[in-house]
Amino acid sequence: MRIFDPHIHMSSRTTDDYAAMHAAGVRALVEPAFWLGQPRTNVGSFTDYFDALVGWEPFRASQYGIAHHCTIALNPKEANDPRCAPVLDVLPRYLEKDGVVAVGEIGYDSMTAEEDKAFAAQLALAIDHDLPAMVHTPHRDKATGTERSIAVVRESGIAPERVVLDHLNEVTVRQVKESGSWMGFSIYPDTKMDEERMVAILREYGTEKVLVNSAADWGKSDPLKTRKTGDAMLAAGFTEDDVDRVLWRNPVEFYGQSGRLSLESDTAAAAEFAGNSILRGARK
Repeated sequence: MRIFDPHIHMSSRTTDDYAAMHAAGVRALVEPAFWLGQPRTNVGSFTDYFDALVGWEPFRASQYGIAHHCTIALNPKEANDPRCAPVLDVLPRYLEKDGVVAVGEIGYDSMTAEEDKAFAAQLALAIDHDLPAMVHTPHRDKATGTERSIAVVRESGIAPERVVLDHLNEVTVRQVKESGSWMGFSIYPDTKMDEERMVAILREYGTEKVLVNSAADWGKSDPLKTRKTGDAMLAAGFTEDDVDRVLWRNPVEFYGQSGRLSLESDTAAAAEFAGNSILRGARK
């Protein structure tokens, strides 16, 4: 089983997680920019983080045979902090970098006026930089937030097939499917979706334009939920081709719209980096 996890926050995970993911079949992933569990107080903290997403994390992943990509954005939660607003001005230089395959996560947390402004501005950046967009639907009042997100996407002029609305559930999937955007689902141990509910959604709505991810953030989560969903699909009677479509071909199709997808982990670069590290240690 080959797996492309289209939304996983590896900055919050260990190298043991990378090893376990590779053993489970994960060969590619996308890490979206998100919050760090506590407030950032200045723009520099964002740029340091973005630099890690385009530099350090791809190296870490490559050591375990996993191709790492990322998305860059001011996330909805921090869009409400005036100290973070200037981040919008530095995004363009990161959106030009190799390995950045979408603008995200953008969208809503509390559906405030500040979030409206940041959401619209970043959809415009996605259009300007010819990138897809990853939209975070809010965890509270999800139905209203999803409906509002679809309306903002429509107003922006971005093609709906270049947008994924993530963190969906049984209540919101139909309206996203009807909008023409991609449908994203985060599979968690206790919250959001689980494997059995995901299988039921796939039975009802099919496998087209569906992205299944583990998200795996700072809270209780499991970076192997993509594999467990694939196993649940097989146990429920889906074919290996169905699983391959959901867990590999769909994310390749969606992020391939960026023109920057590279599915070969850079093992040569990893070896060079490791060799240079050894040499630096020997010189001390």
